[in-house]
Amino acid sequence: MAGKALASDTAMILAAGLGKRMRPLTATQPKPLVRVAGKSLIDHALDKLESAGVAHAVVNVHYLADALEGHFKVRKRAPDVRISDEREQLLETGGGMVKAAPMLPDPFFCLNSDNIWLDGPNNVFSELSQAWDPERMDALLLVVPHTRALNHRGAGDFHLDAEGRVTRRKRGYVAPFIYMGVQIVSHRLLRDAPEGPFSTNVLWTRAIEEGRLYAVSHMGLWCEVGEPAAIKPTEEWLTRA
Repeated sequence: MAGKALASDTAMILAAGLGKRMRPLTATQPKPLVRVAGKSLIDHALDKLESAGVAHAVVNVHYLADALEGHFKVRKRAPDVRISDEREQLLETGGGMVKAAPMLPDPFFCLNSDNIWLDGPNNVFSELSQAWDPERMDALLLVVPHTRALNHRGAGDFHLDAEGRVTRRKRGYVAPFIYMGVQIVSHRLLRDAPEGPFSTNVLWTRAIEEGRLYAVSHMGLWCEVGEPAAIKPTEEWLTRA
């Protein structure tokens, strides 16, 4: 995909959660260090950033934070990692981004640490960068249709209009697209944010109301790795891919 550089050289990886759904594997290790196909979840994410040419990563930490920090000291490859320390208070996804904002350029990529995906014709960060338009967008989400999602048993998250603007699934109905846990975020999305812990959904709701939340459909495949039962089918899927 020639002709347009990446929208940012920095990504935030959300890695501070308690990993309750991944118990008992998270009784003694943070969820991002759970191994899938011989590699920790956080390294799957970091390797994707390295491959795409994203030079910097900001990672928030809370639960068993020392173990994660120790892991980054051993890893010597790109991207370089800076820590957003939430040891004193877990801030959830939205609060975590707000706390880390002084370390993040405008815009920045943001990704969850429990996703594994296969790229389509282009890597996901290029996919997002090609569609990014800061004049129209506060955030641009990467979504995937149900047919290209493994281990996901939900009813979907979003609808998209012809231009890619996002609306939420209505209760009791199925939506065609699932959020992949990867997005581009502008600092405008973070403006006037609540203090303390809160979900990114608070900011997305405002952006939807203003017509400034967009999404692009991923052309590859995606795995949700949120619980122990998802690990084996994910490993089998990666072996076949």
